[in-house]
Amino acid sequence: MGKAERIHQAIARSLGTAILSGRYRPGDSFEGEIEQSLALGVSRTPYREAIRILVAKGLLESRPRAGTHVTPRARWNLLDPDVLAWTFSGEPDVNFVRGLFELRGIIEPAAASLAARRRTEEQVEAMRQSLAAMERYGLSTEDGRTADQQFHRSILEATHNPALASLASSVGAAVDWTTRYKQRHQLLPRDPLPEHLAVFAAIEASDADRAHGEMDELLRLAFEDTVATLP
Repeated sequence: MGKAERIHQAIARSLGTAILSGRYRPGDSFEGEIEQSLALGVSRTPYREAIRILVAKGLLESRPRAGTHVTPRARWNLLDPDVLAWTFSGEPDVNFVRGLFELRGIIEPAAASLAARRRTEEQVEAMRQSLAAMERYGLSTEDGRTADQQFHRSILEATHNPALASLASSVGAAVDWTTRYKQRHQLLPRDPLPEHLAVFAAIEASDADRAHGEMDELLRLAFEDTVATLP
């Protein structure tokens, strides 16, 4: 069962990456599952499961008698953590990266402002520990990137707004993959820890306006760093 899971996830990743990179375009038809599974050297079951994953993420639609087609880009769930991972496995389009940071710029400064007003001492301590781990491990390591994601997640949770907190996985994935991308293309990328510390200091001080401004600055610099690494 575990092996079958790995197979269908690998197929979904391969096909999803091909769609996102433009190898398959909206409206393109996939051959029947028998032909595709034979071409991939797998049984029909994992191929069928992979297609279901891509349908759930909005990349494909499958209809009786009409077959399976790539959907228009507007229907793609671009904030799905897997879709973000597949996008950044290649060379993402600068407009996509800009759009991602514009979305974060709408959500995270406002969230930091709310967190400054509503955070608990336990949440402040969780942020402090995340920053300590970021400093200890660095963002070139898995542990450091996990700590970075947890810091941003803690801010969303500290808003005590369930709708905002539900965005934690998407925001965390965006943080993770843009950081991985920068690390992949820059041997010595700029250290973003000072901006994170500034956001934390404002939240800890319950200064909502400053928290908003510091998060805005953090995202501005992160966007500049990411764009500088794009081809």
